[in-house]
Amino acid sequence: MSIMNAKASSEGEEEALGMKTETLGESRCLGEVKRGQAILVAYLIATLELTFLFMQMGVVPYLAKSLGLDSVGFGYLQTAFGVLQLVGGPIFGRFADQFGTRAALILSCASGSAFFLLMSISTSIPLLFLSRLPGVFMHGLPGAQKVITDLTAPSQRADALGKLGLCFGIGIIVGSALGGVLSTKFGIFVPIYVGLVGNLINTVIAMVWIPLQAKPKSDHHVTENSTSQSGSVFSIREILRLMKFPGVMEVFMVKVFAGLPIGLFLIMFSIISMEFFGLEAVESGYLMSYFGVLQMVIQGLVVGKLTKHFTERTLLRLSVFVFAGVGLGMALMRTVWHYCIIAVPLIFAFSTLGTITDSILTKAVPSSDTGTMLGICASVQPLTRTVGPTIGGVLYKQFGVCSFGYLQLIVNIGLFVYLLKSKIPLREMKNE
Repeated sequence: MSIMNAKASSEGEEEALGMKTETLGESRCLGEVKRGQAILVAYLIATLELTFLFMQMGVVPYLAKSLGLDSVGFGYLQTAFGVLQLVGGPIFGRFADQFGTRAALILSCASGSAFFLLMSISTSIPLLFLSRLPGVFMHGLPGAQKVITDLTAPSQRADALGKLGLCFGIGIIVGSALGGVLSTKFGIFVPIYVGLVGNLINTVIAMVWIPLQAKPKSDHHVTENSTSQSGSVFSIREILRLMKFPGVMEVFMVKVFAGLPIGLFLIMFSIISMEFFGLEAVESGYLMSYFGVLQMVIQGLVVGKLTKHFTERTLLRLSVFVFAGVGLGMALMRTVWHYCIIAVPLIFAFSTLGTITDSILTKAVPSSDTGTMLGICASVQPLTRTVGPTIGGVLYKQFGVCSFGYLQLIVNIGLFVYLLKSKIPLREMKNE
């Protein structure tokens, strides 16, 4: 009798264990589905925000001109926006680390709404400058990167971050085209109204679909005990602290300087396209669409596949080497067709460098500091936009277009030699 009871008890335990295992499996599967949905929503939010941003970029010059702002004043307007984005990037990242990714995305989308609202009532130059102020917290792309970083394994991160290139490409193509069509057919303020409504919708999407806590539960104890949770959101010391982690400063410097000469060239491109290439406004628009398609294909599809076959160290060296070749090509180019050919390796190097360095840097710091690290990375482009017009203007005026190419070649040859000789520590897993 006791044997039968023991057997029955054993069978009951096995059945209970099987049910528990099945339940855990279903829970894990459900968790995977929810993570996948959250990542898709992050892609959607980034795509919409970039679309609205590029849409207003085509409208602002005409709005500024209608208000009596000359080219010098428009340069100040662009510089003001660049400085705000430069300052706001790391602060936005710390906000995401302390208050969560959903709160950060809501802040970004709400700031976008305020940005377009102020633009819609800009009937004077001071109001137009005031409309740039919410730009300090408009960081939808770093917000989406933060969601992806929190919800993907380190081995999958570069591929997932690379797919944001699709969002960027769609934003360039759709935003530029939509802004032109709406402003031409319905008036200069209509794209601004569309951007306002779109950002309000984006805010609701972030509130409903982005999880309150995106970090895996295993990372919560790190978050609770991390120094990123102490101190003010505006603490410069806490932001700079991340640069002391092994390999962070070295990789960040490569990220800044490898693409700086090309960044200066792109800032001056509106003038170069007219004076050097002799393009009309419509032709420049076609060229931007071409860049958008290249960005979508290369960053969205090619970079992700490369990360599955090569190490991040190898891809980092490859991107810098290709950048050096791009510099040589730019030094020798004479026509817009030459530039269209050079654009292929140019976009490849830009996309690979950006994706790989973001992936490396977020793995090099604790999981509770990835938002701040992404915010620091996001400040690289605003930094280039801030100093670019002055430095780029001097290079173009004094030495011509070829100077950008030679500078790009020299800088990246130096960086490539440095990467070959140095042993920068690259971690495959985050500090935990």
